[in-house]
Amino acid sequence: MTTDTTSQDFDVIIVGAGISGINIAYRIQEAFPNSSYAILEGREKLGGTWSLFRYPGLRSDSDLHTFGFPFNPWKKSNPIATGESIVEYLHETAGKYGIDRKIRFRHKVEHLEWSTKQQRWRLDVDHDGAKKSIWSKFIVMGTGYYDYDEPRDAKIPGLQNFNGQTIHPQFWPEKLDYSGKKIVVIGSGATTVTLLPALVNGGAGKVTMLQRSPSYVLNMPQRQATDPPLWHQRLFPEWISLKILRFEHLIAPTILITFCGIFPKIASYVLRRLAKSELPPNFEMDPHFNPTYNPFEQRLCFCPDADFFRCFASGRADIVTDTIDTVTETGIQLNSKRHLDADIIVTATGLKLSILGKTSISVDQTPFHPPDHFVWRSCMISSLPNFAFLTGYTDLSWTLGSDTSSRLICRVMKQMQASGSTSAVPVITEDETKGEKIPPLYLSSTYFKGCENIFPKCVGTGVWRKRRGFWTDWWAATFGSVTKGIEYRSMSDY
Repeated sequence: MTTDTTSQDFDVIIVGAGISGINIAYRIQEAFPNSSYAILEGREKLGGTWSLFRYPGLRSDSDLHTFGFPFNPWKKSNPIATGESIVEYLHETAGKYGIDRKIRFRHKVEHLEWSTKQQRWRLDVDHDGAKKSIWSKFIVMGTGYYDYDEPRDAKIPGLQNFNGQTIHPQFWPEKLDYSGKKIVVIGSGATTVTLLPALVNGGAGKVTMLQRSPSYVLNMPQRQATDPPLWHQRLFPEWISLKILRFEHLIAPTILITFCGIFPKIASYVLRRLAKSELPPNFEMDPHFNPTYNPFEQRLCFCPDADFFRCFASGRADIVTDTIDTVTETGIQLNSKRHLDADIIVTATGLKLSILGKTSISVDQTPFHPPDHFVWRSCMISSLPNFAFLTGYTDLSWTLGSDTSSRLICRVMKQMQASGSTSAVPVITEDETKGEKIPPLYLSSTYFKGCENIFPKCVGTGVWRKRRGFWTDWWAATFGSVTKGIEYRSMSDY
């Protein structure tokens, strides 16, 4: 490998050109128009998840009115959007605000080194095989929470015995011909709920959804461009109507989540009855649509225009609730002694979790291990200067969380300017570290369990607790203290 000896210096470096990276880029250039920033993206295209995943039917699992950017509202009529539409929207947003000119593609960040003496970060970057150093006063990681390079090992017994094709949705082969094929999709989450109708409609001979335990699935009706205008579209200009539409889509899930939390048994009953009303007559509900957990203990799955439910009427879709004994040469042997014949097995069993893009970090040449530290207001890490990371919600649209964090990060930078500081360092006391420690992202889903040790921790109350919901986070990002639990320092302090 060659070494690029040129170094460059910025006020802010954003790592990742997905939806979170584009979001924080807008907030930074809005708040600091005279500051320099760049976005480093390891791949050759922007879009993050939405340009990486290519499986059939790829779409959002929440509405675009809240998943989209508040500063560039989603204007299409359909709340659930295809992956292709989302990538187009991200390109349009990045171009509209000049963010695309700040992106440096094929820049993979390998190591971060903070220098107290220089009060800035050095980023060791691989660019097409050439090593280079880039310097920045502040770093924001918008790299998501899963591994882009490796799928999760589902540990399915006997999978190596299968003579057919095994596919993980994250690495779906281009131009895969599955017409007339028997396909078993292992999983019960949003990816499976998306894949099942897409594969059936795409010409698969038979698609079987094999789940160990069921999920809650709720129909989300889609609006069409030919539908009559909504009341606010008739009464107000477009910019006001879009704000009302976004507010409606913020309020509805808030009410739903609150209701499910207070009345979990009633909520479970209602969700199951709604599912039954969308399924073909006499379709067997138990055990396939009878989850063992309360709603929103795992993410609720949405399906546009009931496509998931309706595909069972085709005669080419089936659902099986069972556990795997072993995979055979021709399919899957279940513990119930039933055998599922398959030409293709799709392992939609979750993602391999990863934090901060697998980038190593050092502070003054001493390795820094994030899981040993604590999260300040869901976006900074104790003892780590001028460093922030973006996460979203697991029960609401991801972008709602990453945007509140982005706005809060800008307030921290403003405070640094106002106080004449060169660094902002979250500091937690020993007493504050006591109590139950939980990761900043958590669901009871199988692929989340056992991975708590890769994340920095949330604990207790105040600025170190986990997210409590959008409205609370919005208030904290707008009006909350940016001095509690964080120290602002300058060169003279060292």
